[in-house]
Amino acid sequence: MKLVVRVKLLPTPVQAAALEATLHACNEAATWVAGVAFTTKAMKPLALRKHTYQQIKIRWGLGAQAAQHAIKKTCDAYTTLRANLRAGNYGKPGSQRYENASGKPVTFRPQAAQPYDDRMLSWQHEERTVSIWTVSGRMTGVVFAGEAGQLAVVAAHRKGESDLLCQGGQWYLLVTCDITEAQPNTHPVGFVGVDLGIVNIATTSTGKRHSGRRLNRRREADRTLRSKLQKKGTKSAKRRAKKHAGREARRARDINHKISKHIAAEAQRTGRGIALEDLTGIRERARLRKPQRTTLHSWSFHQLGAFIAYKAKRAGVPVVYVDPAYTSRECSKCHHIDKRNRPSQAVFTCRSCGFAEHADRNASHNISHRGWYAWVRGAESQAPALTLIA
Repeated sequence: MKLVVRVKLLPTPVQAAALEATLHACNEAATWVAGVAFTTKAMKPLALRKHTYQQIKIRWGLGAQAAQHAIKKTCDAYTTLRANLRAGNYGKPGSQRYENASGKPVTFRPQAAQPYDDRMLSWQHEERTVSIWTVSGRMTGVVFAGEAGQLAVVAAHRKGESDLLCQGGQWYLLVTCDITEAQPNTHPVGFVGVDLGIVNIATTSTGKRHSGRRLNRRREADRTLRSKLQKKGTKSAKRRAKKHAGREARRARDINHKISKHIAAEAQRTGRGIALEDLTGIRERARLRKPQRTTLHSWSFHQLGAFIAYKAKRAGVPVVYVDPAYTSRECSKCHHIDKRNRPSQAVFTCRSCGFAEHADRNASHNISHRGWYAWVRGAESQAPALTLIA
């Protein structure tokens, strides 16, 4: 099982300047390579290397490995672009968006991530430093930091390339690790149903509710502040907006990690699997009033589901996905379905048998039941193969 661990670098100002110059040179070279590939239609590494390899080394002073990675990065970008075009992610052929995407060469941002292999990057785990190639030469003694458990994973399981990345003035290495999966539980005693929502971020059939009320108030405050700063438009407002950029996303990611860890640990401890709703396309299906749309579209349901799935897979916990239709209107006792069963967001009262329960808890029981039926029918986990650890 592959995981990507984010390790923070703590370079000195001189080291940071060298890293920044390296990213700029590598991405400028990759953009030039993309233009050559677009003109010559050479989209494979071997063919593209014949047109660009020597020029990259001479013009930008990149080493052999860095030049190879610039070429491969360009080929991978075109492969992804073609896949998105075929999937219709840029609209239909002939549309303006489709033509804009396919009618010009790929470009790379000056600070886009740059891959490093073991010839360009070495780790000194006891000293908490790395030795890394730059356009100014090999740079040693670059300090790194991170959570102790994640650094232990890097030391024991690092495999393959790492990506150098600069975000908001902070430097990171995205390290690929190959983790041995736990022995899968092929005979779960049941399933923990997980109902995902906004008022309650996650409610489990075992009785745990992860409330989102406090978080939603903070997110609303963030959005209000962002809107005020954008309207003000002064230099200080822009500087403050840049400082707080991504705050909401980082907070949501942290909370999603904590919730998913708790759910996976509980399922592992009790010998159960995890049942999740298949929420693919929920944003297109949902019919909400305008004030509610921002809240729905900004919350990362997919991210939380993915975190639960990969943590469960790592722990050997089976995961199944069930049809979400009517889980909030169906009685978990008699299975009577009626819109009137749920008179408010938090209340569920069955019109047939009189069963009363918190609405999200009732939905989680329905998801748990459907998860068991799906498991009996032979459903398999759809846990992602590669997931970021913040």
